[in-house]
Amino acid sequence: MLILKIKVMLNLQNSEFKSLEELREIAPSIFTQVGSEETSDKYTHIPTDKVIQDMELLGWGVVDAKEVKARKETTKGFQKHLVVFRNNDVVINGKDGDTVYPQVLLTNSHDGKNAFKFTAGLYRMVCENGLVIADEKFEDFKIRHMGYDFETLQGTIKELVEALPLTVEAMNKMKEVELEEEQMFDLAKSFLDLRVEGTENTFNKQAIEEVLEPQRSEDKGNGLWEVFNRVQENVMEGNFKYLTVKGKVRQARVIKNFKQDQDLNKRLFSKALEFVA
Repeated sequence: MLILKIKVMLNLQNSEFKSLEELREIAPSIFTQVGSEETSDKYTHIPTDKVIQDMELLGWGVVDAKEVKARKETTKGFQKHLVVFRNNDVVINGKDGDTVYPQVLLTNSHDGKNAFKFTAGLYRMVCENGLVIADEKFEDFKIRHMGYDFETLQGTIKELVEALPLTVEAMNKMKEVELEEEQMFDLAKSFLDLRVEGTENTFNKQAIEEVLEPQRSEDKGNGLWEVFNRVQENVMEGNFKYLTVKGKVRQARVIKNFKQDQDLNKRLFSKALEFVA
């Protein structure tokens, strides 16, 4: 059984939090102080760094950040960006030593095309691997650019934290399910189907066997949780070979685009939950 544990003291892992200076180097768009010319009169610009400061007041520090590459000079500074928060006082400890930190993922842009969107995620210490949670129980929370205040943010984060027992429940159910060899094969194939969807690439049985290969001893076994984590990691990291439309064998690449990362991650998590019945 996994237990949701709220620690009473901060630990030294808070040193992993990134400073504003570091974030300015990683994703300068976080600090843009005005909206683009494409925004409407109803648009209220809130710099992402303001949200970061408010999140810090709630105990959530930034552990990672990214921004998409601006395609034109006019979009530079306004592009979509991602900020990943963690609260080291909130941790899920498994009796098997599989420690997981819930995370809050914020996506935003300053062009008026995106609301602040908060998504729940998980970070496994055992493999330094990030998962994004998604199904009907784990909905994204949005705050529109038409009025922002600390109380609204506080309420949004409160809802995400209150949903953590659902996270524990889903993980527990995965840990209780043992997969037959055929089921492991089907799960791996379905994950690869999602990875190559929208492309002309295909894969064979060897690729399925490659993504089923564990990268560490903790992910060995036939349990759904273990199988899900090792296949998810291999699919996201590109630890398999695929076939081009011309039949040439190519090594897959790690997914670096954070939008693609989030979208695929969500779909993989939802697909894995289909095996819980």
